[in-house]
Amino acid sequence: MPLPTPPSKLGNLLPPDEYKAKAATPARSAAKKQAGAGESAESADYGRANVAAPMAPAANAATTLRPVPASSAPAAASEAAAQAAPTRSRKSKQTAALLQPVPARPQTEPATPVAQPQPVVARAPSAKQPTPDTPAAAPSTRGTSKKRGAAAEPLEVQKLFVLDTNVLMHDPSCLFRFEEHDVYLPMMTLEELDNHKKGMSEVARNARQVSRTLDALVANAGNMSDGISLARLGSREASGRLYFQTKLTAIEPVEGLPEGKADNQILGVVRALQRDRADRQVVLVSKDINMRIKAHALGLPAEDYFNDQVLEDSDLLYSGIRALPQDFWTKHAKGMESWQDTKTGTTYYRVTGPLCASMLVNEFVYLEPQNGEPAFHALVRELNGKTALLQTLRDYGHHKNNVWGITARNREQNFALNLLMNPEIDFVTLLGQAGTGKTLVALAAGLAQVLDDKRYNEIIVTRATVPVGEDIGFLPGTEEEKMQPWMGAFDDNLEVLQKTDDAAGEWGRAATQELIRSRLKVKSMNFMRGRTFVDKYLIIDEAQNLTPKQMKTLVTRAGPGTKIICLGNIAQIDTPYLTEGSSGLTYVVDRFKGWAHSGHVTLARGERSRLADYASEIL
Repeated sequence: MPLPTPPSKLGNLLPPDEYKAKAATPARSAAKKQAGAGESAESADYGRANVAAPMAPAANAATTLRPVPASSAPAAASEAAAQAAPTRSRKSKQTAALLQPVPARPQTEPATPVAQPQPVVARAPSAKQPTPDTPAAAPSTRGTSKKRGAAAEPLEVQKLFVLDTNVLMHDPSCLFRFEEHDVYLPMMTLEELDNHKKGMSEVARNARQVSRTLDALVANAGNMSDGISLARLGSREASGRLYFQTKLTAIEPVEGLPEGKADNQILGVVRALQRDRADRQVVLVSKDINMRIKAHALGLPAEDYFNDQVLEDSDLLYSGIRALPQDFWTKHAKGMESWQDTKTGTTYYRVTGPLCASMLVNEFVYLEPQNGEPAFHALVRELNGKTALLQTLRDYGHHKNNVWGITARNREQNFALNLLMNPEIDFVTLLGQAGTGKTLVALAAGLAQVLDDKRYNEIIVTRATVPVGEDIGFLPGTEEEKMQPWMGAFDDNLEVLQKTDDAAGEWGRAATQELIRSRLKVKSMNFMRGRTFVDKYLIIDEAQNLTPKQMKTLVTRAGPGTKIICLGNIAQIDTPYLTEGSSGLTYVVDRFKGWAHSGHVTLARGERSRLADYASEIL
């Protein structure tokens, strides 16, 4: 069969033998022709609009890259090309990269290539070739290289979390805290929720809130055995499903354990789920340590509820104080600016350096005295990248700066008084061991700002009524009289503060005591909902016994001009199921750090007595 002859540059037809000879021209000659003017591009692109059908592969691969105009192609060639079209579509990409002309020398301008095929990634041909009737545009099942890399990584198995009752009563919104994972509620969990819903306690309120949430999820949800979408109520975090225990007869009791106990029945549910749903990772979530231990002993995975835990180690908690290295001024003195406020005597330093990037607003920094230079104590007022504005502090350790007759005995107490006496700070948290002076400095600062400065109207004191030992039962009297046994620490500190004015005499101290009592109110935490405190100085004592939800309820009571002070020791938690990591005091310390109107200080040194200090060390 004679080969089809494409037109030459002048439009004349060439004989087949001469056409073969020109097609076999070496690549070097093709490169020279390509380096010419626009004629090369014209010859490379000829007849593109007149292509009728792709050519069948010939013995010389170069001829397969030149399309044939419909006017010069015989009918037989069109028929053969139609039959061999799938074969050419497989091979054209593999040969195109080899047939592109390579320039023999560098060119100042890139020449137009002979053909413009799609870029081809060099790879070995697949052993499994597509069938001829496979669509050319069918997407690859393996996807792009980026998707292949993502698919190669091990995907996280979607878990099924079985919730214990104490988790729901600890955090009523815990159903929406498990992101894409599913949640399972045993029937015994619902029974225990029903048993705890009565009363005015925080646990009862949480149980009722969980019941209302479940009722909203179940309403018009269809078949409950298929699960209920947790995103029905508009939650953006939860994308999993909620399952209930719908088959009560399939649960086998755990051998050797009492069947009537609720914890053991929940363990039986977990074991049945692990057996029936082998494709899912079933995990028990409980705040009960003993229940988690029993689950591990039975070979069942169990976890604590970690969503509201700020940290696992209390030593990592933000202290609010940073010690500067001895070479701080050497590394940060370049471009430093300093000025002084003539009214207050405060000095400001604007420094730039690597350490400034890790500082937080309202964090205290100090430099120990060295080479005869005094100690440097300052507060970080502003941050802008690696530039920080440091403000020197008022020395409340000096007698002329005493607060209601009280002076700071150590560095941390001086830091705390600077926060308490600063009107720009709305929220202060003080942590410390027993005897560090938390209550004393907070009460002294409150009396000075209420009675002397008239900055606030009155002092409100509250605390969590969690007993250390057995409950003493009902207490008679008014709300303040009922709270009086819990306020022994404030009474002790008030006696100390009233003795500071020796010149007033007995009558003067009695008048001062009456004045203090008129401006100091003791309120119960159970009646705080719905209230708004305006221009008040609110002290929350024993805040480590509060849950994050209770802490949110109290802090959001603040109205205009109100200052809130939280005091506590996370080593003395008396509330069940609360730990150092999940305490409400730890929660607010971590959440409020770096805010321009809050501050935190951890008091370290005990100043109560040498007996108390020694007892804290050895007992």
